[in-house]
Amino acid sequence: MDEFDIVVIGGGSAGSAVAGRLAQAGRSVCLLEAGGRNTGTKITMPGMLAIPNPGSNYMFETVPQKGLNGRQGYQPRGRGLGGSSAINAMIYIRGNRWDYDNWAALGCHGWAYDDVLPYFKKSERNVRGGDEYHGAEGPLWVSDQKYLNPGSYAFVEAAAQLQLPRNDDFNDDTQEGFGIYQVTQKDGERWSASRAYVEPLRKSHFLDVRIGVTVQKIEVEDGRATGVTYSAGNRSRTVTARSGVVLSAGAFNSPQILMLSGIGPASHLKEHGIEPLVDKPAVGADLQDHIDYVSSWKTESKDFIGNSLSGTVKMARAMLEHRRSKTGVMTTPYAEAGGFWKVMDDAPAPDVQWHFVPAMLENHGRTSVKGHGFSLHACVLRPESRGTVRLDSRDASHAPRIDPNFLDDERDMAVLRKGVRFSHRIASSPSLARYEPQDRYPIDLDDDAQLDELIRNRADTVYHPVGTCRMGSDDAAVVDTRLKSGDVEGLWVADASIMPRLVSGNTNAPSIMIGERCADFVKAHLAA
Repeated sequence: MDEFDIVVIGGGSAGSAVAGRLAQAGRSVCLLEAGGRNTGTKITMPGMLAIPNPGSNYMFETVPQKGLNGRQGYQPRGRGLGGSSAINAMIYIRGNRWDYDNWAALGCHGWAYDDVLPYFKKSERNVRGGDEYHGAEGPLWVSDQKYLNPGSYAFVEAAAQLQLPRNDDFNDDTQEGFGIYQVTQKDGERWSASRAYVEPLRKSHFLDVRIGVTVQKIEVEDGRATGVTYSAGNRSRTVTARSGVVLSAGAFNSPQILMLSGIGPASHLKEHGIEPLVDKPAVGADLQDHIDYVSSWKTESKDFIGNSLSGTVKMARAMLEHRRSKTGVMTTPYAEAGGFWKVMDDAPAPDVQWHFVPAMLENHGRTSVKGHGFSLHACVLRPESRGTVRLDSRDASHAPRIDPNFLDDERDMAVLRKGVRFSHRIASSPSLARYEPQDRYPIDLDDDAQLDELIRNRADTVYHPVGTCRMGSDDAAVVDTRLKSGDVEGLWVADASIMPRLVSGNTNAPSIMIGERCADFVKAHLAA
């Protein structure tokens, strides 16, 4: 059958939630996904995330970044069912109450914290049980980590030695503090959005999942989205949507698909020989991402995960243990601990997030570093810099042109400087200092020029792009506050691209929340 009530483009974090909820409601849904099912050991074993997997990762790169001394940045994005929830570090963070209240203040009515909290709870099955802030019956498993490296405990203690508060739940009423992250895992395995929302419906006649397809464009007739044309191998097919299309391809691919469909900045579309249907400059604009600097230290301690003979033997044994009992080192998300804190006096909420990793990281883990040690990410939670996503080709199989414009705004560098200096204060506290860590990139941290140069030479994304199909109540917005296009009837966008501002934390849980909300918006629209 090639005619459905709804066609969902993209089986990632939000797309899985939209498709699953609509199918559960008895709507016929066709889910189109470029990658595969993402059900193998490389996905389900958490510790395998350290090994690059081109089959489940688009592995995008940015254009050269002037703010990063001309370097091209790395932009991993999930490919396949579950999207980035199938390759991420599984950290369950919603963001700060202030973020969502600010969305509402910007004109996104109905998106304040008290509006979105029920949807976070609806999606969540927290092993600690339900309460005012948490759900216990949703499809997305949220668990305490089954294994913790000794260094992660030491990090939390190091923060306490600086009189920083301990926080055992970053998703309740208080985000500030330092502690251990909860993760989207079930019984020691990764629990992606697909495992939560799509896999349970594999036998449902309401959900048709088509993998390994490349969406060419959304079909629009007389101002209405009527279907989607895609290719599979050398074949091109069009699937019809009786009631509408939900675009959930992510912050890079959603604007790309809209532009390929003739919806975007008219002058840019014409440059690529695409006839504009809707001149929408906001498509592909307002790209925001968390710029991140990773401080790294080497130690002689074998407590930390490392590249050595003993470290290799330890990891090999851990893989066998995980296969037997789903326990041990290979349940690690690597970023086991972290925290949130204000480094600027006028910040309305924590402006830096830290991720502690009990291993030495270089080039997003793609460059092997000999020995043992630990790393500490510091990322700017609410960056002021804005970038773009544009077409590099009218061929849908080509990657879009990604320009985050990192560190274009001096305010981002000011926050990151303080964040990096704070990282070194934590590493110098007795709990971590007892490991006698050696800074892998020693400079005079009090010298702004030296620190700025180091940051520009090594900083990059921490994988949270948003904003390229922003939501709003103004005419310029790509979608309205119910995620519906105001220019094309029967078209919704549901993923991180609709965020008007980047949230203060990891973006996976908010993306799933957006998918949950979109499903309700679509159901209400169809019932009207």
